[in-house]
Amino acid sequence: MKKYTQVFQGTAFSSKSPKEVKLLKDNLFCINENGMIEKVVSPEEADYQPLLDAYQEKENFHRLAAGQYFLPGFVDLHVHAPQWAQAGTALDIPLYDWLNTYTFPLESKFSDLDFAKDVYQDVVSTLLANGTTTALYFATVHKEASLLLAEICAEKGQRGLVGKVVMDNPEQNPDYYRDADSQTALADTEEFILAVNKLAKSAKQGVYPVVTPRFIPSCTDNALKGLGELAAKYDTYVQSHCSESDWEHGYVKNRFGKNDAFALHQFGLLGEKSVMAHCNFLTDEDADLFAATGTAVCHCPISNAYFANSVIPIAHLLSKGVEIGLGTDISGGFSPSLINNIRQAVIVSRMLEDGVNSILPTEERGVANSRITINEAFYFATAGGGESLNLPIGRLEENYAWDVQIIDTSVAYSKLPIYHANENLHDIFQKIMYLVNPENIREVWVQGVKVHSRF
Repeated sequence: MKKYTQVFQGTAFSSKSPKEVKLLKDNLFCINENGMIEKVVSPEEADYQPLLDAYQEKENFHRLAAGQYFLPGFVDLHVHAPQWAQAGTALDIPLYDWLNTYTFPLESKFSDLDFAKDVYQDVVSTLLANGTTTALYFATVHKEASLLLAEICAEKGQRGLVGKVVMDNPEQNPDYYRDADSQTALADTEEFILAVNKLAKSAKQGVYPVVTPRFIPSCTDNALKGLGELAAKYDTYVQSHCSESDWEHGYVKNRFGKNDAFALHQFGLLGEKSVMAHCNFLTDEDADLFAATGTAVCHCPISNAYFANSVIPIAHLLSKGVEIGLGTDISGGFSPSLINNIRQAVIVSRMLEDGVNSILPTEERGVANSRITINEAFYFATAGGGESLNLPIGRLEENYAWDVQIIDTSVAYSKLPIYHANENLHDIFQKIMYLVNPENIREVWVQGVKVHSRF
C-alpha cells in the first residue's frame, strides 16, 4: 500500500461547476509530501477500509469530529494589505476623495518597515483566521516593504501573490506618495520580481510577484508600457483596477478614447495571468476581450456598494465565459471575510434582478437574469479563484493542493441550527454559507501544513 504523509477523514463540500456543489460524505483525503491531494476515496470504494485500517491509529491520521466539515480554502483576489490599518473607516466619501484624504497618507507610512511589519503580520494572520489560504495583494510603492509582505506570507504559510504598486503620474498622485518617475518605478518593479522569485524557492505553498499598476489614472504611458514588457519578460501575474467607478471609467475614456479593458490590453497587461478588480462598467466588447485573453474579473461586492456606483452584472459576465473570482478589497470593503462577500454577492445580484426603485413598474425595475445562487458565489471564492490564477487550488480533488478550512458547526455561541443527525447535506452547506463566523473555523491548512487553529 502506498504511503501518504497525511490522511484526513470527513465530509467535504467542493465546487463541481459554478452551479453545482459536490458533496463528499465521509471521504478519505490522502496527502503527499508536497501537500497535494494524491487520492480521494469514498466509502463505497474497495480500498477505503484497508486505507482506514492502515492509518486510523497513526499520528498522521485526522478524523473530523461530529458537526465538522471541510471546505476548500478561500482565494481572495483583491486585498490592499496596507489599508488593513484603516479598515472600517472613511467609507462615506467618494473614491477620489477617499484615496487622497485617507488612503494615500496611510500608504505613505509604509516607508517605515517597523510599521509595515506590524500591519502586514496582522493582516496575513487575520485573513488566514478567516479561511483565506491564497491572497492576491496590493502593497505600496515601497520596494522593501512590499518584499517584507511576501516574506511574511512565506513565513506564515499563506500563498501570497504580492505586487509592488506603481503610481508615477505626477498629475494624479500626491508629491509625498508616488514613484519618483517611470524609470525608477520600472527598475524597482524588476528588482522586486527577482527578489520574490528567489524567496519562492523556499516557500512550499508558493509566493509570487505581481506586476501592479495601481490603475490607469495613477500611471504614465511609459510606466504602463514598461510594466507590460516586464510581465512578458518574467511571465508574471498582473493586477489592477478596471472600470471601477464613474470617475475612473470616464477618466480613462477621456485620456485614451477607449475603455479600460482595451487601454490595458494595448500595454500588454491582459492575459491568462491577469486579474482585474471591480470591472463594474465592462461593455460586452470589453467582456469578450477578457474572455479571449483569459483575463479574470475579481468581484468585490461589499466594496462596490461603497465606491463603484453600480452593481456589476456578474451573471452576465459569467455567461460570456469570463473567469470570475471574489475579493474583499480591504479596505474599500470593510470585512476581511470572503464568506461575507459570498453572501453580499448573492444579495446584490438579487437586487440587480429585482431592481431598487419602487416607483418604477415591476417590469422596468430590474435587469432580468441577474441573480446568482449561493453555489455560484461559493465557486467564485474557491474554484473560480483558482482558475483565475491558473493554480491547482480551490477544489478538494486529486492533484489539487490540500488548502482547507475545517468548519465546526457546534461551536458554543456560534452553533448552527442543525438538529437532525441525517440532515440533508446540501441544506447543511447552505447553513454554513449563510451562518458561519470566524469562530466556526477550527483549523486552516495550506499545502498540507496547518497554519491556523482555534481552541
